[in-house]
Parts: sequence; C-alpha cells; structure tokens
Amino acid sequence: MYFRDRSQAGQELAKALSAYDGKKDTLLLALPRGGVPVAFEIARRLNLPLDVLLVRKLGVPGQEEYAMGAIAEEDILYINPDIMRQLDIRAADIKNVITKERAELNRRRERYRRGRPAPQLDGKTVIVVDDGLATGATMHAAARALKQAKVKRLIVAVPVGARDTCREIEKEADAVICLYQPDPFYGVGRWYGDFSQTSDKQVERLLMQAQTQSQANTGSNSK
Repeated sequence: MYFRDRSQAGQELAKALSAYDGKKDTLLLALPRGGVPVAFEIARRLNLPLDVLLVRKLGVPGQEEYAMGAIAEEDILYINPDIMRQLDIRAADIKNVITKERAELNRRRERYRRGRPAPQLDGKTVIVVDDGLATGATMHAAARALKQAKVKRLIVAVPVGARDTCREIEKEADAVICLYQPDPFYGVGRWYGDFSQTSDKQVERLLMQAQTQSQANTGSNSK
C-alpha cells in the first residue's frame, strides 16, 4: 500500500506538481469518478481551477473490468488493437458496448455539469488526473480529446501506474508524472488502503467546492 485513500494520494501528487501553483493558464481535469477526489486535493493546494473530462472505459464483453478501449467527449474513440486481436471481439459486440457507454457518458455530463459549458481548453496547459493507470485506455482517449481541443501543453498526473502503460502514455502527452510504478503492478486498487467506489454525489460535491474556491481565488486576485 502506498496511499491511505484517494485524498491522501492527491496531497502527495500536489507536491510533485508544485511548479504549477497558481498558474493562470493551467487547468486541472479529472477523469471521473475516481480521479475527482485526487484532483480536488491538487486544486485546493495549488489554487487551480478544476473540471472533469468525461471519458468512459469500453469493457470487454463478459470481462467488463478489462478495457478494450474508451470513448471521450466530442465523439473521441480509442480501441486497443492488441486486445482486439487477442480476444477476437466481434464488431457488433464493440458497437453495443459503445452505445451503452455513450449513454452513461451523456448521463454524467448532465449530472456533473448541470448546464455549465465545458471549459475552454484552447491554448491552456492541462493537467489530466486519475487515481491510477492500469491499461491506460481511458487516458489514451482523454489525450486524444485534448489534442483535438488544441491544448498548449498536456500533463498526465497519477499517483500510481503500470510501468509499460506510463511509457505508452508518454507518447501521447508532453509529460507524465507518476509517483509509483510498481512491478508487478497487480491493479490500481492494490496500492490503496481505501479504494471504495467514488459516488456521483461525491463528485458533484467536490466539483461544487472546487468551483466555489476558484471563484474566491479569482475575486481575491482581482482586488
């Protein structure tokens, strides 16, 4: 175990990201749901605005925890070709999973943003945060979505990740900050004392708190 829970992981990750403290052109984007409590602690300590980047893992039919790809906002799709070859997954099955996960992505957009527009990303330095990197499928989709949005610089930040996955994500990002890369990896939850599921209510509460803090910081800086 490296971390007590996601909050403590975020506190540790904030130390590694201290160079971005208060940077006006920098935005934190969390991958919900597990990435939100990690990113919230970073936002609180480094005085950075926080939002979510909506991405959904595409689970292998019958093995849903095993990612064969992911989708993100703006119709971004990532499919892992190696897994497709290894498991010989039918096109119809892939289509069904995409339809299901797109509906969930839209549900989360409505619930988490409640009519708020997605953040403006063009020309920004964006730090994408999750609670860990296993297969990296969701982070691949996130990186592609952000490239399409023409961000100035893309930083991927996670508390723990599989070594090979971190190397792969380095090809998509300008920098990858991962505190621990254990080998063998075993899975993200292995390195947390408390890895209980993050709820929609918790995501909403943390986003609201972060927005209030960001508005307070903006008001203070304008005085």
